Amino acid sequence: MIFDKVKRLAVVLDSPELDAPPVFSSGDVVSGRVVLELSASCRVEALKLHAEGSARVHWTESRSAGSSTAYTQNYSDEVEYLNRREALLQAEGGELTLLAAGRHDFPFSFQLPDETLVTSFEGEHGSVRYWVKVKLHRPWAAVRKVKKEFTVIQPIDINTPALLAPQAGTRDKTARVWYRNCGQVSVTAKIDRKGYTPGEVIPIFAEFDNSSSRSVIPKAIITQTQSFVARGTQRQKRTVVATLSGEAVGARRRQTWQGRAIKIPPVGPSILQCRIIKVEYMLRVCVGVPGTSKLSLELPLVIGTIPLHPFGSRTSSVSSQYSVNLDWLRMALPEQPEPPPEYSSVITEEEAEQQSPTAPQPVDDLSGILERPLMAFVQEFRFLPPPMYSEVDPNPPPCNMRPRCMTC
Repeated sequence: MIFDKVKRLAVVLDSPELDAPPVFSSGDVVSGRVVLELSASCRVEALKLHAEGSARVHWTESRSAGSSTAYTQNYSDEVEYLNRREALLQAEGGELTLLAAGRHDFPFSFQLPDETLVTSFEGEHGSVRYWVKVKLHRPWAAVRKVKKEFTVIQPIDINTPALLAPQAGTRDKTARVWYRNCGQVSVTAKIDRKGYTPGEVIPIFAEFDNSSSRSVIPKAIITQTQSFVARGTQRQKRTVVATLSGEAVGARRRQTWQGRAIKIPPVGPSILQCRIIKVEYMLRVCVGVPGTSKLSLELPLVIGTIPLHPFGSRTSSVSSQYSVNLDWLRMALPEQPEPPPEYSSVITEEEAEQQSPTAPQPVDDLSGILERPLMAFVQEFRFLPPPMYSEVDPNPPPCNMRPRCMTC
């Protein structure tokens, strides 16, 4: 029996949180240590580290040619994102390194590429994985290997103009019974933005107009579509991640959703930058139309990692709730607003006489000026802007003024 002196070989990654595994993104530094525990002294040739990250797809399709011949076709592809090698311990000059019994720690660190990486992903026909692999080379012994995977999440900030833009659309279909038309069913839906994060609620504003002679049931679903591409062929898998059902819309009736909420479950972020793997999300507002296929209105979604800022959330929520109701107000406002009416036109002559202060007696050198009407002076100041705000009182009280006693 061969006695193995290696009791433990492990890779430990540094994490800012004690109980949580580390999560990295492009440009981050991955650091940790390789732990080697020996039960007795051991000679080592090398201890090598290999950091790797790639996206891979693979699936098999069976095809038949005739009644008796069948064959299978394999599809696979790979895109590399990380490939780094480093020797943590290397024998110099052909001499082996003697390590004493006990525990030995070999620290390491490397930086992830600055270019955009792809978020870690596990799918039915492909995956995106990142890992650190360590190999221990010893004379007259098999190579000892250990592998440690780590998670990479590429941030997606939904606080961008493209992801804050509202999404809306309209679709319609004709209901049929046998070969007879029974009327038309139409759907109009809108959501306040395109980007969301897991746990958020999407308010749906929709209108279902059922002009047919049969009842229809509206629904809203969130779907995830995984796309895998290899050798010019695409394989897809669709999954429903959230559903919302509404009340039946009777014949010749109309129903409105004023912000019906559908919640996004804990799902992975969208993957849009990989050449062979994509993860996309869609909000589908559907209606089952009798006698034909389902009427479906698709509104694209992007699931991000950086949530909406408080200011952006308030602005988008207000605009989403009232943008439709304020259309009439935008049409009613003129491009050039009229000036406000004169003060004298909105009060009576008696009120003007009571509010006007008693004018002093004119002097001889002002007789020519007072011959001008009073409104001529008012007209010069009608459209002047108000005075600028200042924290300093332009008319401070005199220093010799005694303070007023509050008890008097």
